[in-house]
Amino acid sequence: MHPQTVLGFDYGTKSIGIAIGQAVTGSANPLLSIKAVDGIPNWDEIGKLIQEWQPDLVVVGLPLNMDGTEQEMTQRARKFANRISGRFGVKVATQDERLTTADAKARLFELGGFKALTKGQVDAVSAVLIIESYFENQFS
Repeated sequence: MHPQTVLGFDYGTKSIGIAIGQAVTGSANPLLSIKAVDGIPNWDEIGKLIQEWQPDLVVVGLPLNMDGTEQEMTQRARKFANRISGRFGVKVATQDERLTTADAKARLFELGGFKALTKGQVDAVSAVLIIESYFENQFS
């Protein structure tokens, strides 16, 4: 059975973008960005989101180099995904996010020009794109 509700995370060392997606529509909406200190979020905030949305699956974006190789951030994002799974007992998947930040900026620019490009919005829209690319990979 495919997951119905997916919570997506665009992991970063200073900010973590979060979005919610529905498998039925194959789409997602930005929720918010939360601050992180050297990659460590306020786990209570994440716990509240998981409790509120009750996701069937959490998808964490995996930042890879353009050639598909791993970098330090790849390991940190994977560790973040493992921590979510361990702490909250939810199913977690990772999704290649190589182009999501550029895509998020392009999408926001189309919607509202430079004014739309706040860091928090870019991170949350990046999380939307992570969920959408996860759905595309699942159903294609």
